[in-house]
Amino acid sequence: MSDRQPMTVAGKAKLEGELKFLLTSERPAVIKAIEEARGHGDISENADYDAAKDRQAMIEGRIADIQGKLANAEVVDIAQLQSSKIIFGATVDLQDLETDEKVQYQIVGEDESDVKHGKVSVFSPIARSLIGKTKGDIIEFKSPKGEREFEVLNFFFK
Repeated sequence: MSDRQPMTVAGKAKLEGELKFLLTSERPAVIKAIEEARGHGDISENADYDAAKDRQAMIEGRIADIQGKLANAEVVDIAQLQSSKIIFGATVDLQDLETDEKVQYQIVGEDESDVKHGKVSVFSPIARSLIGKTKGDIIEFKSPKGEREFEVLNFFFK
């Protein structure tokens, strides 16, 4: 994947922390588990060995994934942002035009998204519809619940 990976400073730090944990804790533990399982004899019918090898493949895959994302990271310091339009890193206050419910989302990197905590991926339908908009604009997008319409009440960078 050669696509740039936009992420916040906090998002990069979180990925670096996960990578360090995988390299210093998870990888050595799974290698030890494989060695122990090998010690139980015939590995062709050894469930412990198979489980450890599967876990190893998962860990190595995640390590490679994180390393790729960090290599392509475009780290954005939100505190330094200024824009007259909504861009990556913005926190946006919205009002649902159907329910009048008010919500607040911050547009963040893919690995940082957590809708329950008000963080949406820059690649999500709502974020894609928000980019380039400004206060007072109406956005429409497809959500799992169908077509949604929101009005942009305000946006800021924090």
